[in-house]
Amino acid sequence: MNKLPAVTAAFWVMKICATTLGETAGDLLSMTLDVGYAASSLILLTVFAVTLAAQLAAKRYNPFLYWTVILSTSTAGTTMSDYMDRTLGLGYATGSLVLVSLLLAIFALWRVTTGSLSVDRIASVETEALYWTAILFSNTLGTALGDFLADDSGLGFAGGAALIASALALVLLAHRFTSLSKVLLFWTAFVLTRPFGATLGDALTKPVDHGGLNLGTIGSSLVLLAILVGVIVHTSRRERAREPTPA
Repeated sequence: MNKLPAVTAAFWVMKICATTLGETAGDLLSMTLDVGYAASSLILLTVFAVTLAAQLAAKRYNPFLYWTVILSTSTAGTTMSDYMDRTLGLGYATGSLVLVSLLLAIFALWRVTTGSLSVDRIASVETEALYWTAILFSNTLGTALGDFLADDSGLGFAGGAALIASALALVLLAHRFTSLSKVLLFWTAFVLTRPFGATLGDALTKPVDHGGLNLGTIGSSLVLLAILVGVIVHTSRRERAREPTPA
């Protein structure tokens, strides 16, 4: 019943594209279109619920459906984090601590329920629902961490992205050269790619005097969407080419 993609280099490229696009698209709705954080969060959570229902009802892995759900968690996570940190006034550090606690609680429930957090063992609708809930909160947490690094730490957008990229490189080295739990390393990388996408998205969209490239939310979103769709199409064709021909 496993309807999840193989965790390859292409998977992480698409994850970073999707999370960066989630940052720019979430900002496009909440700030550029001036919908607001609360209304944007409600809209995007509704989109997430619709796409998640389709994913849970699917009988096999569909790459476009899977990455649409990932994208919906990223955009919803962006506006949810901004609502907590800015509208509710929690701040980036407090908001991050709250989201870390929620994510750990989800992982604990998942572990108690199934005995494992491995994404290779998604064998029921209930486990898949926990998987997607963890992804939603990990992407929300990643937004808060990215904003904290970019704004409150003094590193700026480029510095924050460089720090997260270094952390991801350490995770990759640990995966290749140590015996650390692959499940732990997967979820560490999964969480870290979100603040990397958040800081990268801010670097693309914010004004030059704020440390960004001033490409705008619309232009950046279109470019990232084109890259994401292109990689999905490429990997789907490659996987179909590897499938054995029926006798």
